[in-house]
Amino acid sequence: MTGGALALYKPAGFTSHDAAAKARGIFKTKKIGHTGTLDPMATGVLVLLIGSAAKALSLLPDETKSYRARFVLGISTDTQDVTGTVLRTDQARPSLDDLRSAAENFVGGYMQLPPMYSAVKINGKKLYEYARKGIEVERTARFVGISEFEVSPTDDPEVFEAFVTCSKGTYIRTLLCDLAGHAGALCAMSALERTACCGFTLDDCVSFGELENSGDPEKFLSLTERLFSSLPRVDLGDFHKKLSVNGQPVYEDRSGLVFPETGRRVSMYSGEKFFAVGEVVMTDEGKALKTLRQFD
Repeated sequence: MTGGALALYKPAGFTSHDAAAKARGIFKTKKIGHTGTLDPMATGVLVLLIGSAAKALSLLPDETKSYRARFVLGISTDTQDVTGTVLRTDQARPSLDDLRSAAENFVGGYMQLPPMYSAVKINGKKLYEYARKGIEVERTARFVGISEFEVSPTDDPEVFEAFVTCSKGTYIRTLLCDLAGHAGALCAMSALERTACCGFTLDDCVSFGELENSGDPEKFLSLTERLFSSLPRVDLGDFHKKLSVNGQPVYEDRSGLVFPETGRRVSMYSGEKFFAVGEVVMTDEGKALKTLRQFD
């Protein structure tokens, strides 16, 4: 197999590592990576990079993700979700308008403190390894981008639903707890579904059952180039493709091609076939296109 991208609907109870391991058995390849960890309780879009597409992991241009989550007011847990141990309870119940007003303060982004139950590493160890031993370590807040944050009611007056679009590395359970705190309350996340990731949505997803029963799981793979559809496209002829795959820069002036601005990454095609991702750089000899990774 050559490979491609798979939009898997991750079921609850699986870690992202578990999901990738199961996919290795289905596709009969060790070359599988995933594009962002989901907690075991979470469901939704988990994009797996199969075969040659695994080389794309460090180059993915679309780092925004979207989520639908539910949270219950009045409790605080050590994991910031309902799977954890309850630490505190209170009677504060902000209204829907209060929560929506509070959410507006997070749009654009904020400095988020990573939760103790997370895979962030401190001194070579993941935070959850400290947390499981009852050790709390000092952490540094990191900026996370929040482009959409909406809150809606549910049938339960103590449970609300949130829709979030955010940058890579955002902890949704932490965002929800910070939201509730801003409104003067406690909360714990009760459900989480990732609805979009790497240009894929829930409509693109396939289940493990569909993969296992299909007889041909590779038919569910999307072309690797889809991962880079948001990048500008540069088409090269045979001569300049040969230069690029041999590690040579392709100069704008000499080639007669027009490149985007310096620093931009591009999808590289030849004969209508995607073959690499490159970056536009400035050299002593002028603007040039340098190949970062080949996929054909």
